[in-house]
Amino acid sequence: MSNPEQRADYDSPWKEAISLYFPDFLKFFFPEVYQGIDWSKDYTFLDKEFQQIIRQTETGRRDADKLVKVWLKNGRELWILIHIEVQSQVQISFPERIYIYNSRIYDVHRCPVLSLAVLADEQESWRPDNYSYGFLGGRLTLEFPIAKLLDYSTETLEASSNPFAVIVLAHRETQASAKDPNRRYREKLRIAKSLYQRGYERADILELFRLIDWMMSLPEQFQSGFQREIVRFEEESKMPYITSIERFAREEGLQQGIEQGLQQGVLQKGREAILEVLEVRFSSVSETLVELLNQVQEKAILSSLLRQSITVESLDTFEGMVREQFSA
Repeated sequence: MSNPEQRADYDSPWKEAISLYFPDFLKFFFPEVYQGIDWSKDYTFLDKEFQQIIRQTETGRRDADKLVKVWLKNGRELWILIHIEVQSQVQISFPERIYIYNSRIYDVHRCPVLSLAVLADEQESWRPDNYSYGFLGGRLTLEFPIAKLLDYSTETLEASSNPFAVIVLAHRETQASAKDPNRRYREKLRIAKSLYQRGYERADILELFRLIDWMMSLPEQFQSGFQREIVRFEEESKMPYITSIERFAREEGLQQGIEQGLQQGVLQKGREAILEVLEVRFSSVSETLVELLNQVQEKAILSSLLRQSITVESLDTFEGMVREQFSA
């Protein structure tokens, strides 16, 4: 039996969760920052600008980092650089990396930058919150707020209706069950069922279920049992939000199809799977969207788009998601 930790994906679900629930992210982890933002004005994700910064540095890939433009209540523009650090051990270079990104963004765009760090590791004592160096009477210091996932008690997470309480629970249980698929199965099922008890709307239940399912990956034999149990739970609760037996069968078959097609190097199989989901949900798909999907050439992007196609609210929203892949 394969170790589920080998297939656990932390970065991608975190990144997407921030994109979906950015105000909730700040409200949960950095309430003082949240209070200082004028939420009557739109915020903008600056993925293209951030990718340019990454390409110009040598700090390596950091999928969960996000750059967002917001407006403060005093009318000032601010760029917020968010770092999600998932390392399970001390990373001496982490504060330096934050400084490099922060200074490069300011250097290129001449805009104030606030760096925030979420430490998702399992080492209690590791809490870097500044980068500093000095010599000959001079000193440079960058201080940045941090949030440590270990600081949030299970009781607090269970009682909170903030979507990131669910994300943190899923993250920590994924770590704790690294070598125990039975535990991961039980906890994934418990967290998924709890979505119905937190007062979420149907759309949020669908999104959070998808993120949990993505992060808390299970060996195939456990995943099949998990899906059957969710179907039974929904039937008993008379809340068919997530799926039905037919939808699970369709999704499972499509996922297998896209994986087989991509493994064979036939990207068209993946595109056809996505289009089939969209046609089942929305009856028809525009030629423009078909052409956009034909331009996607990466397995990871197609897999992500397949997941999104299952819960996305409209074709226009999905088309925007596809277009974002070419602006990064």
